Amino acid sequence: MIGAIAAAAALYLIASGKAGFDLGGFAANGYGEHSPGAYSLLSALLIEILLTMFFLIIILGSTSSRVPAGFAPLAIGLGLTLIHLVSIPVTNTSVNPARSTGQALFVGGWALQQLWLFWIAPLAGGAIGGLVWKFFGDKD
Repeated sequence: MIGAIAAAAALYLIASGKAGFDLGGFAANGYGEHSPGAYSLLSALLIEILLTMFFLIIILGSTSSRVPAGFAPLAIGLGLTLIHLVSIPVTNTSVNPARSTGQALFVGGWALQQLWLFWIAPLAGGAIGGLVWKFFGDKD
């Protein structure tokens, strides 16, 4: 959390150094009128749960003892890139409660009111991903 808040503060200080800076949404996560594509709460909840679940499965799969060493960073990085490409239009992509909190603290108001979803969904997605991996993943 401290790192995410420090990163958001650094971004704020850099961005606000330009004349005419407008904080706007500051890439905070949101749904409804605060979603980049105006997606509903249900859409935001589902995409954040599913993509966090898939991300955890990518991490567990690429770091499995059955996979050649050295490829995990590539798989994880490309997986996270794909997750962002898919979900930025829906929620600005969370899959990380700390990242969501850092931005929301600077935006305030609506971002703090909607922050609960960006804690609940990644935690649920992570738990589901862990269960999927336990039952269907690596059997070493």
